[in-house]
Amino acid sequence: MNPIHDTHVSEPGLVVVDVAAADDDTALAFQQLLADRWATSPAQHTTRDAGEPGVRLRCYLDLRQPISPATSGEAAPQ
Repeated sequence: MNPIHDTHVSEPGLVVVDVAAADDDTALAFQQLLADRWATSPAQHTTRDAGEPGVRLRCYLDLRQPISPATSGEAAPQ
């Protein structure tokens, strides 16, 4: 994978997540779980390293975004 640049983590709350998984479906499903909870810049594809098992992907999260009750699994205040 390419190196992480300073701009990727230039402020508190910005996160780079590198995922290694057995297959594309697993990696993309994990990324979707992250996207359901936080603002994310999704990877469009996974990568394979020659001679290495599985796939990899990188996504970027912004934890500064508020989490809505509908996506966090918590009940909305009444």
